[in-house]
Amino acid sequence: DEITANMRKRGGGILDIELRDCTADLQDYYQLHVSFETGDSMGANFINSCLEAIANTFKKEDIFIVMSILSNYVPECLVRAEVTCDLKAFFPKDPELYARKFVQAVEIAKVEPYRAVTHNKGIMNGIDAVVLATGNDFRAVAAGAHAYASKDGKYTSLTHAKIEGGKFHFWIELPLSLGTVGGLTRLHPLAKLSMEILQNPTSKELMQIVAVAGLAQNFAALRALTTTGIQQGHMKMHLMNILNQLEANLHEKELICKEFREKTISHSAVA
Repeated sequence: DEITANMRKRGGGILDIELRDCTADLQDYYQLHVSFETGDSMGANFINSCLEAIANTFKKEDIFIVMSILSNYVPECLVRAEVTCDLKAFFPKDPELYARKFVQAVEIAKVEPYRAVTHNKGIMNGIDAVVLATGNDFRAVAAGAHAYASKDGKYTSLTHAKIEGGKFHFWIELPLSLGTVGGLTRLHPLAKLSMEILQNPTSKELMQIVAVAGLAQNFAALRALTTTGIQQGHMKMHLMNILNQLEANLHEKELICKEFREKTISHSAVA
């Protein structure tokens, strides 16, 4: 009660305590599974403090306590973002063909782990960037997302796509637990600036923004893969990196970019 008092004033606290018999998986292993609501706080310190206080109570009963720690896997805290558009608006040239290719690319990521890993890595490029910029724990978010991608016993895509009723549907669903108060979110100057740029969202709004960032990142990658190929964008960026290394000025960059529009890019060729 003492630890949760302030959190309860903000509408949070302990939601449920469940005794789980895990002895079928590990001899003599029982778990107290505690669910929390932490409001706009990520709540790691709050949760761990509560768990350790509970553990101290059981120590008095001569029960062997192994450890008390939060989990970064939050499958009950799911965020979903979806975009839908008319099929003819999907791509200017032959939209139905490219929409089918796009959906097929997602389906491949669902059944092929070699593809799914790179597919989800691209999603996390967008998600991790926002999580890191706002002072949240991107490693915790990534670990939880990849665990969720494996929840059915096989690693698969975090995004989904379909064509239905003449419309293209594309969505993402993943577990997220983020905070907008406490920790670095209000202390680090760049995290504060990021929150201001995002118009100081609540934790739920931030989770929605993060999910959309992951969906947008995946859309851009799959659109490139199923149209021009991924290397066109990658090699354009590679060319700019080479030009920056060679300290080319703006005029030189314009001339060389035109020169290499249809040519293979390499450091030696540019130099």
